[in-house]
Amino acid sequence: MRPTYVLQIARFTLQEAVSRRLILAGVLISLGYIGLFALGFHFAYDKSIETTTSVESRLSLGVAFATLTLFGVYVVNYLASFLALFLSVAAISGEIDSGTLHAVLARPLRRSEFVIGRWLGYAVTLSLFGSTLMPTLANGIVVFTLLGLAWLAGIIEFVGRLLTAASNSTGGDAMLNIGTAVSLILPSDALWRGASYYLESPSMLAVLGAARGGIPFFSSTPPAPALVVWAVGYVVVILAGAVLAFRRRDL
Repeated sequence: MRPTYVLQIARFTLQEAVSRRLILAGVLISLGYIGLFALGFHFAYDKSIETTTSVESRLSLGVAFATLTLFGVYVVNYLASFLALFLSVAAISGEIDSGTLHAVLARPLRRSEFVIGRWLGYAVTLSLFGSTLMPTLANGIVVFTLLGLAWLAGIIEFVGRLLTAASNSTGGDAMLNIGTAVSLILPSDALWRGASYYLESPSMLAVLGAARGGIPFFSSTPPAPALVVWAVGYVVVILAGAVLAFRRRDL
């Protein structure tokens, strides 16, 4: 592995994203979303404070606005996922379809260096892995579906935890196991839930704890250390799989 070649591919990848105005579009959309959310939050918060006098009501408002903020970050999380998907879905398959990859790999450049360079440029892994195996459109559909599947697995796990806590039912244990298994294969939603814990205020955590299950989109407990370790290993495993798959692919 030659780091110079890898870094050159990463630099060209970033230049390509800039020249196609993909990064500019992402920044503008993000700023528009943040501005709209901040404006609505500002007016709603000021009006509520003016009309609320009791301490209990103010605490309830604090929890309500904390929940609203979490939902805003939740949407940002998925917007960022979709942006990463659309940026990298054609990272390799697009080059194969256009024929430019033949000219690039004709030079003294290893396939592994090309894949790792593209990964560094986009800093995402799963859709890049699919791009080494499938055509662009098929890869986009598959990865988009997998993101939805990870979200659904989180909901199943949440419902299974509620059922298990309420009645210690076998069905609840089965749902919990299914959700956990899918989260290990597709950890995107599980990572969001773990990260959401650190965005919650003490009053919000108290409400979630009292609800005996909380809200299906957030977590009332910090992420397990094993999940964090697995998330790091997941990136390494998928990147290695992309390198191996691309080495064997017939161009």
